[in-house]
Amino acid sequence: MAVIGVTRTSTLNDYESALERTGAEVRILDPAVDSPEAVVRAVNGLMLTGGRDVDPALFGEAPHETTEPAECGRDEYEIALVRAALEAQLPILAICRGVQVMNVAFGGSLVQDIPSMMPGAVTHRIENPRSAIAHDVWIDRSSLLARLLEDRLEGGDSCAVNSRHHQAVNTVAPGFIVTATAPDGVIEAIERPDRPFCLGVQWHPENFWRTGEFSALFEGLVESASRAK
Repeated sequence: MAVIGVTRTSTLNDYESALERTGAEVRILDPAVDSPEAVVRAVNGLMLTGGRDVDPALFGEAPHETTEPAECGRDEYEIALVRAALEAQLPILAICRGVQVMNVAFGGSLVQDIPSMMPGAVTHRIENPRSAIAHDVWIDRSSLLARLLEDRLEGGDSCAVNSRHHQAVNTVAPGFIVTATAPDGVIEAIERPDRPFCLGVQWHPENFWRTGEFSALFEGLVESASRAK
């Protein structure tokens, strides 16, 4: 059974349920006791979860007036964690804040506030219900993401997603590529093509664990983690 390390956040239930349905063993990571070095020796894969904004000082910017206060110590821990995981070639799935952390960890930057900095953008923040469809994403057909979502794409290149964010990837970190965008150009997924499984998505696929629209993302992570054991 693959062990997936999951970063702690305020709403863990859907993340846990999405992974448990694949048969994975979920290990919720505690920054106080789980050092990044120990984590990469103990788990077979990593999932970065959603949460508050990433501190803009970490990508060299002053905070926008809408930026939420950083969660104490979380940014630094998760940046160290994802760097260690990539170095160890662990499979990684990063969701919402997670994709932003991953991008910043490797030298990228963020759009700090989509509504004020990208006039005319589509709505990217629908809070309830958590599975409410916000917009489509257009997916690169040559990507890992497209291969995982082949059944959902049905031969096309787009699918509908939920959305709860006001920040997004801006400058893409070296070594990563953009593999999905919203109709307004907001980056919705990035990947590291030199790794077997290193994927970040901006929407919340875990909220569909009951109905299975994005179960292939979690199955893909766990399958890759099982091979990495």
